[in-house]
Amino acid sequence: MLEFLARLFGRDSGSKNVAKERLRLVLVHDRSSVSPQLLETLKAEMIQVISNYMDIDEQGLEVNLDSSGNSVALVANIPVRGMKRKLK
Repeated sequence: MLEFLARLFGRDSGSKNVAKERLRLVLVHDRSSVSPQLLETLKAEMIQVISNYMDIDEQGLEVNLDSSGNSVALVANIPVRGMKRKLK
């Protein structure tokens, strides 16, 4: 939540925040027993499937695991440019 507010009001980044976010992701991956390679494969397959139906910004796509208590959630932020009229 604080990261969102910092980005909203322009107080984002710095190497400290980037390092903290990477460490958080590493800890979530360790707790959920998901390797970074598996997450990258999941991301690639999600891009492939969603691209069949929507025009998306692949560079802006973010896929993360977020832990809350004893549960882990897959969180995907997928910028959609538009819908495709025809299926491939």
